[in-house]
This record gives sequence, C-alpha cells and structure tokens, in this order.
Amino acid sequence: MRYLPGKAQQLPGNRSQLGGYQASHFLFEVSGRVATLTLNRPERKNPLTFESYAELRDLFRALAYAEDIKAIVITGAGDNFCSGGDVHDIIGPLTELDMPGLLAFTRMTGDLVKAMRACPQPVIAAVDGVCAGAGAILSLAADLRYGTARSKTAFLFTRVGLAGCDMGACALLPRVIGQGRAAELLYTGRSMTGTEAERWGYFNSLHEPQALLAAAQAMAQGLADGPTFAHGMTKKMLQQEWNMGVDEAIEAEAQAQAICMATNDFHRAYHAFVAKQRPAFEGD
Repeated sequence: MRYLPGKAQQLPGNRSQLGGYQASHFLFEVSGRVATLTLNRPERKNPLTFESYAELRDLFRALAYAEDIKAIVITGAGDNFCSGGDVHDIIGPLTELDMPGLLAFTRMTGDLVKAMRACPQPVIAAVDGVCAGAGAILSLAADLRYGTARSKTAFLFTRVGLAGCDMGACALLPRVIGQGRAAELLYTGRSMTGTEAERWGYFNSLHEPQALLAAAQAMAQGLADGPTFAHGMTKKMLQQEWNMGVDEAIEAEAQAQAICMATNDFHRAYHAFVAKQRPAFEGD
C-alpha cells in the first residue's frame, strides 16, 4: 500500500517538497528544514502496525528526494518511544500467514531500515521509556540516538521464539556497541538501561525526559543549517564503507570529497573564512 502519491509536491529532476505531507498513521511536523516524526499511540506505548510500517517505509523512500527537509527526528508520544510490533494487529495475524506472506512482511520491515539508511538526511532518534523489538531497530537505524536514564532498549525477538537477526540487527548492532555486547542483547532479549546504553556508545548523550525532544531537535536544526549536501555524502560514505577495504574506502572518499569541493557551499566557506565571517550554507 502506498501513501505518498499526491501528497508530495513534485519538482523537476525527481525532486519533491514534503513539508506539507499529511501522515496517516503517525504525526509528521516540519519546522524550518527539520521534520519531526512522532509515533502516536501513547496509550499502547506507540506500537507499529502493518499500515504504519508501510507508510514509514514509503515516507523515508520519498525523503531521499525531498529538497525542503534536511534533518529528521523520530520520537514517540507520551513517555515511551515504541513497543515494537502491535501484539494484536501484527503478531496475532502473523501466526496465520503462510511462508510467502511471512517473507513479504519481513522484507517490508527490512525495507524500512534500508530506506532510513539510504535517505541523505541525518536521522536522530529521541528515545524515552520503552524502546523494544522493532522500536529498538528504528532507534538503531537512526544516525544519532539521544536517550534518557529511564529508557529501556530491548531487542526482545528471542523472547517470542524468534532469532535476534531481525531487520538488520546482527549487522547494525555490533557496529554500534561491539560484537560481544550485541550478542548478549540479541541472545537474551534483556533491556539495556539508558545509562548502560550511553556507556556502551548506543546513545550519544542522555537528557532529562522533558528536555529530550528539544535536544534532538536542536541537533537536527544545527545539522540542517550546515552543509547539507556534504552531510548527505558523509552519511552515504558511512554506510558504503562498511563493505570496503581501506584502500577502496580511501579512493571512495577521494571521489566524494572532490564532488563536495565542486559545491557552492565549499566556495561559500572559503570566502566566509577570508572575510572572517561565518559561512551561510545552502546545501548546494
């Protein structure tokens, strides 16, 4: 199911404007060039449904072409981030699907992670309270993670008889916190506390619950005001170089940096430096 056609203003060159996008299964608000995406079912700790999975996937795919949004914050309403797949709306129906249906579902959830990693905008997860299952994967797929001391992040797939290798967890989590720590969390399904997550490098920083979203949005705004074309290139290199040797990575970065040197932002920075002024980046 697709949600975006007709809701995004199309521009030449396969570009679009998403500032006016009206989400159907979560909140989507834009301030300046920062989009805040809020999972909004607080009475049930913001679980995901088939429909919200699909809309999130399609939205992040569309964000790859949105020229008006330069950074994204993803958070949850109330005191929790996301409790994962809805037990009644997803887990129950999955027990009745055949193998092709199950594979279609797991590929769709994986496509959401791929879309988050592929969009050029930095994605910042603001995590409070429960962050479990697919919710933990959403936070993991973000570029930066801000948390609270009371947050509880759990990759709890083994607790329902599934493997810990869900939506890229076995590839992504060891790269963030290390192989041994990731293995423990994925085997046991236990919760990682906020202080533990910060100590292990999962959270970039901890904040008081009432200050969490503002801190994430401030970081997003700072990134959106910066050289956003270069940020997109940095994100792409961070992803692509996982599969490269050092020599290949150095060559890829040489090409990427040469491209950035041809941008107007690079020239703006030079002229601002000469004039002893702060550069005003425009993302081109």
